[in-house]
Amino acid sequence: MESFVQHYGYFALILLSIASSACIPVPSEITYIIAGAACTTAVTGHVEFSLWAVIVACSLSSLVGAQIAYEVGRYAGRPIVERWGKWILVSPKDIDASQRWFEKYGPVTVLVSRVVPFVRSFVSLPAGIAEMKRTLFAVLTLIGSTVWVVVLTLLGYAAGKNWHRVSGDFHDAEWPTVIVVVLLLALGFWHRLRSVRRSNAA
Repeated sequence: MESFVQHYGYFALILLSIASSACIPVPSEITYIIAGAACTTAVTGHVEFSLWAVIVACSLSSLVGAQIAYEVGRYAGRPIVERWGKWILVSPKDIDASQRWFEKYGPVTVLVSRVVPFVRSFVSLPAGIAEMKRTLFAVLTLIGSTVWVVVLTLLGYAAGKNWHRVSGDFHDAEWPTVIVVVLLLALGFWHRLRSVRRSNAA
C-alpha cells in the first residue's frame, strides 16, 4: 500500500478513502498514517504531500464514499433484501429493526462509527436503508471522518520523524491487517448464519 500511495499520490489517497467509506474494508488506518509520514522528508527524502491537503482530500473523499453507500442503501437496500435476502442472510424484519434503531440512535451511531475501525466502512448502508436525513448524515459523516483522518494523519506525521525505525513495522502489519479483516468478515457471516438458522428453527 505504501508504494501505491507513493506512486499515485493524491489520486491513491482519494481512491482509498472513497473505498474505505463505501463498504470496502480498506485499512484506512495504514493509508492515513503512511500519508501523514509522507508529509515529512523521512519516507522518500522529500515532502510528497501537504498535511492540510491530505486532511481535506481524505475527509471529503471519505464523505463521497459514505454518500455512495448511503444512496445504495436508500434506493436499493430494501428491494435487494426482499428479493435476495435469504442468500445474503438479511430479512425485511432486520431492515425494520435497523430503521427503528436509526430513528432513535442514528446520529450518535453515525458519528461514533466513523472513528471505529472496520465498522466505519459499513455504517452508511444501514443509514441509507433507514432513510436517515441526508443533510444530517452528511454533516455527521464529515465531522467523524475528519476527526479520524486528522488523528491518523498526525500520528503518521509524528511517525515520519522516525520513519526508518517504524516503516518496517507498517510493512509487516499490512498482510496481518488484511487477514484480520477477512477473519472478522468470516466470523460475522458465521454468526449471522447461526442467528438465521435459529430463527428459522423457532
